[in-house]
Formats: sequence, structure tokens, C-alpha cells
Amino acid sequence: MAKRGMLIVLSGPSGVGKGTVRKALFEDPTVDFNYSISMTTRQPRDGEKNGVDYFFVTKEEFEDHIKNGEMLEYAKYVDNYYGTPLKYVNDQLNAGHDVFLEIEVNGALQVRANCPDGVFIFLTPPDIKELRNRLVGRGTDNIDIINKRIQKASKEIRMMQNYDYAVVNDTINNAVSQIKDIVKSERLKVKRVMPDYLTSLGDDI
Repeated sequence: MAKRGMLIVLSGPSGVGKGTVRKALFEDPTVDFNYSISMTTRQPRDGEKNGVDYFFVTKEEFEDHIKNGEMLEYAKYVDNYYGTPLKYVNDQLNAGHDVFLEIEVNGALQVRANCPDGVFIFLTPPDIKELRNRLVGRGTDNIDIINKRIQKASKEIRMMQNYDYAVVNDTINNAVSQIKDIVKSERLKVKRVMPDYLTSLGDDI
């Protein structure tokens, strides 16, 4: 049986740059993670593709998945559902692959409750003013939605204490480098290394 893979969760407030950092991380040739595509009921943004950036579904389809127990986590954020399909994650972890999740804060806390052995990384902006500038610069939301996101972000940043690591997204390259360092460190933790050694010793212990 393959050694179970490691679950890596990247989370943080809306507009902090989770998607941009994740894409840059996956473009790094030294990185070998399986990306778990999230499901959402929001409309695709320009350039986003179904089955690549998200699984885009209707509200009714999403709620059917919830009722059937097919979501590892889910949350409703600014009138849209976001969540992680359960089967894909378990199949990949059981096959020995490391799985990378990029999800909202509430969803990450649900995953933490269900998978406490995961690695939880909080991506934070340098400050709230910078976050507002990024949301305005993105040009995808009106000012009322931006204000809602800022209020939500202020509450979410206080939830950083529930994570294992915090990475400040001042530049994409720095954020990617720090995430790679975190994963390398996690691979060397005794709780991850020791089971293989105990198995190799067999009856000698």
C-alpha cells in the first residue's frame, strides 16, 4: 500500500492573491502536488475554465452534493457556495499523492476538523489598505461588494491563530519560496518520518 500523501491547505481572505500564488507555485518545476479543484456556484471570471480553475455548478447541484455527503468542506461566501469534493481528495491521498487545496477560511477550518494531520497555511496581505487596493485594482466587484469583502477579511485575519503557518504575500516570489520551505520542513517531522522506519524494522522491534 502506498504511503498516504500529505494534505496542504492554502487559505486567506478574498483578494489576498491565493489563486495567483497557487498558479506560480505550480509553475515551479520542483513542485509535485496534485491540485484539488474547488467547486463553486459563482460565475466564471474572464479566462477561468470549468474543470481547471473551478468546477462551476448551479446552486441546486451544489446543495445536492451537500445532502449526499460528497463535500470535504463547503462555505457560503458573498451569496455563493464554495467547497471541496471529497472523493478526489481521498483517492489522491490514499494513492500516495500530496494534495494542495486553495480554499476560503471557513472551509479550511472545516478541513482542519476533518483532517487534523494536514498542513494549514494562512496567506495574509501586508495590511488591510493593500488588500483594498488589490480588490479595487482587480476590477471584478463594485464598491459595495468590496466593502463586504474588506469587513469579512478583517474578521478572517483574526482567525489566523487556527493555522500552522502564516505567509505574508508581499511579493509572489517570496510567498512561493516560503510555502516551499514550509512543505520541506513538514516532510522532515518525526510524525511523518517515523512510521516508515518502524515498518522497515519489521519484527526486529
